Amino acid sequence: MDMTREADVVQSLVEMADTLVDDYDVVDLLTGVADRCVNLLGVSAAGVMLASPAGSLGLVASSSEAMRLLELFELQEQEGPCLDAFRTGERVGHENLDAGSGRWPSFSAAALQAGFASASALPLRLRETTLGALNLLSATRAPMDQADVIVARAFADLATLSIVQHRASAEAQRLNEQLSGALTSRVVIEQAKGVISERAGVDLAQAFTRLRTYARNHNLRLTDVAQAAIDGTLDPLAWAPVPPGPLLTAQAADGLLWTRTQRAERRPQSTANRILDHRRLIHAAGDRIG
Repeated sequence: MDMTREADVVQSLVEMADTLVDDYDVVDLLTGVADRCVNLLGVSAAGVMLASPAGSLGLVASSSEAMRLLELFELQEQEGPCLDAFRTGERVGHENLDAGSGRWPSFSAAALQAGFASASALPLRLRETTLGALNLLSATRAPMDQADVIVARAFADLATLSIVQHRASAEAQRLNEQLSGALTSRVVIEQAKGVISERAGVDLAQAFTRLRTYARNHNLRLTDVAQAAIDGTLDPLAWAPVPPGPLLTAQAADGLLWTRTQRAERRPQSTANRILDHRRLIHAAGDRIG
């Protein structure tokens, strides 16, 4: 690698690293990686595939239209250097392409038809996780020299870092949006509690209970019900007193416990004793009330 090319490589790496500091479009950055591979490594075309959350690969960036179509064909046929690099997490070394034979017979035939004669690929890997792969195709059968392989590995690593950082940023933004939404919802609910408290003449705790009960009984989001209360569009039933549930009479409780006691006699003695203890407590409470 001559000094001019070495300076170009260093400049490209610095520019890519600088991009990661600021806000960036990951597709644009990966397209730049593909273009730099063509300009600096002596390959004829390059492309980047990334894994979806479900684990399947998808095309993200290509240095040319011919490369884009070939990579789509590779995904359709489920064979090719990029797929092998992703599946194994290892570099796919220089491979001369022969139509209808070799490691990827269908891919090789399509690549030769598109004007490519050899291929290699690098995984985009962070520790044990493979995020995608970098595809490198050449119109000649001459392999890349070792210095260019090292540069390609550096490009792949920077591409990996860009993907990881982009995903972390997106996750942080999603989390911030969720937290902001939760805080906004809480403010709305607090305001609605004040509205219900004033209209129903109850304290804030009871107002919240009525608001929540109404939302649950009508399968509505609590925040939506609260907003309706503030807007004045909420059904007046929402702040009506919550009807008490049916009381269990002493006689009914005695019958229920007797049935459970009979069942417990067929269980370990400790269970029957616990039920009998509960029964005696209820009788004692009934005597005190009487």
